[in-house]
Amino acid sequence: MAKPTQADAEAAVRVLIEWAGDDPNREGLLDTPARVARSYRELFAGYEIDPRDYLKRTFEEVGGYDELVVLKNIRVVSFCEHHMLPVLGRAHVGYLPTNRVVGISKLARVVHGFSRRLQIQEKLTAEIAGAIQDILQPQGVGVVIEAEHNCMTLRGVNTPGSSLTTSKLLGVMRDDPRTRDEFLGMARGP
Repeated sequence: MAKPTQADAEAAVRVLIEWAGDDPNREGLLDTPARVARSYRELFAGYEIDPRDYLKRTFEEVGGYDELVVLKNIRVVSFCEHHMLPVLGRAHVGYLPTNRVVGISKLARVVHGFSRRLQIQEKLTAEIAGAIQDILQPQGVGVVIEAEHNCMTLRGVNTPGSSLTTSKLLGVMRDDPRTRDEFLGMARGP
């Protein structure tokens, strides 16, 4: 399937403006199709990359560190694949390294890479955890995402303030109650 062009995307936005009942040729909307197409290119940049690639550069000099590594409050900006409306929230990502670690910015990049696609939160959570497990091969991985789905808060059941929490725990994060509790406590904490 050939990827539509920028002009194709702009034409589609013009149709949506007309469908909504407005005139795409009025002054305030003249540049809107181009703006929307450019913003969608940025918002869906996850299709242009393989987020797993961010995890390939690791560090083995860890000075004997053998405890949890947890990065909290990573901003999640995604889009519901059912309504194409924003899903906004926070991800908490942790792993128990075996003999190597990754730069912490790479964990945020993995979250961003998978998020910037049409998604359901459950799949997003599993993809992040799976990538970390597959590439880093730690003793365990934990991912918790808390997000507000605009498809529920702006339309449909109209439940502002509601949020969905998903988690994916692998290895010792799932199997060892002490490690699981430590990770979940760190993810929930201030």
